[in-house]
Amino acid sequence: MSRAVLAAMLLVMLMLPVAAVADFKEGDALPDLGSFELEGRLPESLKGQVILLDFWASWCAPCRSSFPAMEALFKEYGGQGLTIIAVSVDEKRANMQEFLKSAKVSFTVVGDARHKLVAIADIHSMPTSFLIDRAGKIRFVHAGFDAERTKREYVKEVEQLLREAKP
Repeated sequence: MSRAVLAAMLLVMLMLPVAAVADFKEGDALPDLGSFELEGRLPESLKGQVILLDFWASWCAPCRSSFPAMEALFKEYGGQGLTIIAVSVDEKRANMQEFLKSAKVSFTVVGDARHKLVAIADIHSMPTSFLIDRAGKIRFVHAGFDAERTKREYVKEVEQLLREAKP
């Protein structure tokens, strides 16, 4: 076996444990979002906030439906401690900007064109969202967006997390 093949096999074997624990799951701590070189401005402090972290793309039809629902959620609960961060996985910033022209929102939108955060989160469908409690733990995961059902789940889960004591 050539050295190159052996080196490649060793590299794959070394990466397996990292890949196996990389995806976000309920109960995991949310990593520091500032360490992923996201394009755009994150809120100054997320400490003690309930966070809806949503991964989306401009080409995703269900994402178009999810943005008005998230905007309504933010308007209703933003003053009570809900922060929404929508992470675009578009590789071209222009695609994200074009989408945002029609989806006017007041919550935070950032880009992950290099796919550093999306790779760690191990996103398989668009949109995918995570609800994080005030202590920074992922509590609920939503793959896809099923209009009325997902909206009802968001409201129920956000209200539950907002009722919980701050750490």
